[in-house]
Amino acid sequence: MPKLLILMTLALGIFLSGCGGGGSSPASNKAPTANAGADQSADEGTTVNLSATGADGDGTIVSFSWQQESGTAVSITNANMASASFVAPMVAASEVLLFRVTVTDDDGATGSDTVTVTVNDIASPPPPLSVGPEICIGGNAGDFSCSGVSLSKRVSLETMGGTTGNDIWGWFDASTGNEYALMGMTNGTAFVDITNPEDPVFLGRLPSETVDSPWRDIKVYQNHAYIVAENVPHGMQVFDLTRLRGLVSPQTFSADVVYGDFENAHNLAINEDTGFAYAVGTNTCGNGLHMIDINVPINPMFAGCYDLTETHDTQCVIYQGPDANYVNREICVSSNKDHVEIVDVTDKSAPMSISSIDYPQRGFVHQGWFTEDHRFFLLGDEGDEGGGVPTRTHVFDVSDLDAPVYVFAYEAATVAIDHNLYVLGNRVFQANYTSGLRVLEFGDLANEELVEIAFFDTFPASDATDFSGAWSVFPYLPSGTIIVSDITNGLFILSLQ
Repeated sequence: MPKLLILMTLALGIFLSGCGGGGSSPASNKAPTANAGADQSADEGTTVNLSATGADGDGTIVSFSWQQESGTAVSITNANMASASFVAPMVAASEVLLFRVTVTDDDGATGSDTVTVTVNDIASPPPPLSVGPEICIGGNAGDFSCSGVSLSKRVSLETMGGTTGNDIWGWFDASTGNEYALMGMTNGTAFVDITNPEDPVFLGRLPSETVDSPWRDIKVYQNHAYIVAENVPHGMQVFDLTRLRGLVSPQTFSADVVYGDFENAHNLAINEDTGFAYAVGTNTCGNGLHMIDINVPINPMFAGCYDLTETHDTQCVIYQGPDANYVNREICVSSNKDHVEIVDVTDKSAPMSISSIDYPQRGFVHQGWFTEDHRFFLLGDEGDEGGGVPTRTHVFDVSDLDAPVYVFAYEAATVAIDHNLYVLGNRVFQANYTSGLRVLEFGDLANEELVEIAFFDTFPASDATDFSGAWSVFPYLPSGTIIVSDITNGLFILSLQ
């Protein structure tokens, strides 16, 4: 065969092969696959990120496209990219949004996948509560229900540099006539000048001696504050309150002295007539009375123990009641969780139990106070509310210290847990957690004459039987100003109408 014919034949074969002629059909293009990512949830108002991937076994992915298929409409940012985003819409209830991503390969084939985003309905925070002044009119003082008690001012925890509140006490500076609130917080103690109740001035904070503690207790003796807490090791801080005089801007203070003969304490009582402090619930003295001589305020000295029983709270006085056997003796009435006990602590080296008493439907014997004539003892039980039992105040006749008698339980119209109470004249000032400040007035307690005359609810969010709201109250300032500490809502400066 001529060479030219052979070359032409080979060229034709190559041409036909390149065009598919004479050979098998090429493989068809495979569609790509898409992955829209895992389902997710987000709070309304937050940014949600969408992230997709694509795969193509016989080519490459050249584009992405996001679309919303259901739910409240949103605007997708970078909808034509693998990574897109949107802002979760505001919703009245939790809602599921559906999105589809489509990927396209270099031959125009597509694949898709979907992802759901659950948008959570987040309730708007409540508006800030009233700060006062607010007169109690028609059952309300601003945002707070009340009767016979007005709000001079409320100081928030944020203003005082705290997060949650606990105990409270007051100080009257006899040299200047100024009045102060000393409020315990988780992270320390705040000092507020309340001489003008409608214009209080935050003066600073004494930080917790070591770590934070939700339990703190404060008392005052001879112009010094004594502060204990349950965190270990804390001891007892001693702070000279005259350092507050003349301050014009908030300070961060340090204690003048820290008493270290115990590490922690739940509560503290001070008998101002004798100059002795009584720490209870410490890691010493069997959790009973740890007695401290503070007659030299800046030099507290251990004085003795009463360790026969565990004590939760106590009040110690020079007894001036009707029992002639104990007149002028130093007597403590202690709330001991499961009973009330009367102890003679005149001799600190040999304290003596006089008597103890229980009562019906006891829950947790928490804290109480003598009447001013030392004839009766009024008690709050922290564990007897609930199950149909309302807030109760228990009354004991202690006119015979050797044989106290349970008289009756006053029942309130609330179910709040009672926490701390103090007696001034013939009135009882109570901090009753979710129902706030309650003011009772008594006549002849032997005939069960005890009624509520006023109140101020520091915790309007709830009236339930739980540990929220008012922690304590201090009614002893010469001006008549009443101060209340609330765990959530801060310092309340109040006045009886």
